[in-house]
Amino acid sequence: MYRVLLVDDEPLARHNLRTLTDWRGHGFELCGEAYNGALALEMIGQFRPHVVILDVSMPEMDGVELNRTIRERYPAVRTIMLSSYDDYDYVRECLMNGAVDYLLKHRLDERTLLAVLNKAVRDVRGDGKQPERAESRDPAAVREPLADLARGRPGAAPELAAHAKRLGLYPQAVGFAAAVVQLIPFLLLTESLSDVQTNRLVQRAVDIVQQSLGDPRERTAAYAGEGRLIVVFAFKERSERAAVSEAERLLGVVKHSLELFLNLHCIYALGHVCGSLLQLGASIGSAERALELAEGGEPAGARKRRASLTIEEQQQLLLHFERLDEEGIRRLIASLFASLQGLPPFSRTVQTIVSELLHAGDKAWKKWMPAAGAAAAELPSRSGIGKLGSLGELERWLQSYFAQLLRLLKPHRASGPYSRHVTQAIQLILDHYHDGITLERAAGAIGLNPSYLSRIFKEETRSTFSEYVSRVRIEASCRLLESGRFSIKEVCRQVGFSSYNYFFKVFKELTGRTPHAYLTRPGAEEATVKEVE
Repeated sequence: MYRVLLVDDEPLARHNLRTLTDWRGHGFELCGEAYNGALALEMIGQFRPHVVILDVSMPEMDGVELNRTIRERYPAVRTIMLSSYDDYDYVRECLMNGAVDYLLKHRLDERTLLAVLNKAVRDVRGDGKQPERAESRDPAAVREPLADLARGRPGAAPELAAHAKRLGLYPQAVGFAAAVVQLIPFLLLTESLSDVQTNRLVQRAVDIVQQSLGDPRERTAAYAGEGRLIVVFAFKERSERAAVSEAERLLGVVKHSLELFLNLHCIYALGHVCGSLLQLGASIGSAERALELAEGGEPAGARKRRASLTIEEQQQLLLHFERLDEEGIRRLIASLFASLQGLPPFSRTVQTIVSELLHAGDKAWKKWMPAAGAAAAELPSRSGIGKLGSLGELERWLQSYFAQLLRLLKPHRASGPYSRHVTQAIQLILDHYHDGITLERAAGAIGLNPSYLSRIFKEETRSTFSEYVSRVRIEASCRLLESGRFSIKEVCRQVGFSSYNYFFKVFKELTGRTPHAYLTRPGAEEATVKEVE
């Protein structure tokens, strides 16, 4: 008799299953029923069923998560999924995590149920007559020393070899090779994920890679960190060419499966063949070096590429955000990508620089719009960034992202306890303070009489239009002086002052110091721009 456990939160659904067929007459025994995932796991540990039939949609722990947990804790148990909905995402997720099949409740009949139960039984038999030994060959036991070997931990190679021998892995192997699989762009994809979400993504990737590789006694996958997986291949063939060819074929399957099931792209490299697990570290090293070249790295002695943003570029970027300077950010991004030409779109260097750019944007967003959660939905989604296939596409995405970010920030910077017309005037000042904005020009753009705009502006902001423009210009000039990239005369021109002497006069009035004194001690507290009364 093969023991079967039913798991469904609906009593009627469990009753329909229980009465659908003569279970014992067909060689099956219903060993229990559970109405949630926690109870199901407890009953599996108690009754050790051969097959679990479980509903996809349940409270607390859904069937997808339960199926994954069963696979991890009880690899000898076979699962059959049930659902009321024909949802491909659920189907893919369940089959990817080892379910025998996925059945729709409204189409379920005795013949279909028995066919799937017998399929599960064949799987049980295929695991051998001693299913309890399945855990003894679980590749998870060698994943940690394999990952440690990739990270360079001393003593990891003998530990890996000892684990493999104890667990009976890689029988009759005459050679080994390691491959490195890099998920791209892992750094950018996981920036917005929590640790739990990132760990779940990594686990699913390892599962997909292991399933694509096949028998874990011959090939084992482990996660080494930063989106990088290590695969050990054990070869029985004495022909190195045949062994390498088979490994390359399987790595192609891995790449296709990651794209199909998780929408993750990867690149990979295979290391040289070695004679034992004790020499596997050298094979990992050769695969790492080959992958670095594939990612756009250069051999030793070649010209070193940039690894990240320079301090000057970081300051320049922050300055552009302070000024809400869309054109400045556009030019900076164009300059950065010009320096990255020749690199693959998601090499480590490209990922690092794009990550730093996005991080600066996040800081600006949190600084000026800390409570604007709904507005964040208007930004271009980062989820599709992994689908971009060239540096040009990535640059265009970033330009679009930052243009939209600044468009969302500008109204917020201009907003306050002001009327619509005054808010519009402040927005015009922020946008055009450097190119000669005047009261008349602002009034014309808004459609008001200049005298009327002047009166309501003074009533609401407690400063005249020209005083407000001067304060904005001096605030911008302080940021430019702090950057250390411009002379005082250049700053004067950039913020919109036509007279050098007038710039000095206004600067000292609002900061308490001359531009030269501020240039010497830019961060001094007494230099804060005074509010115009």
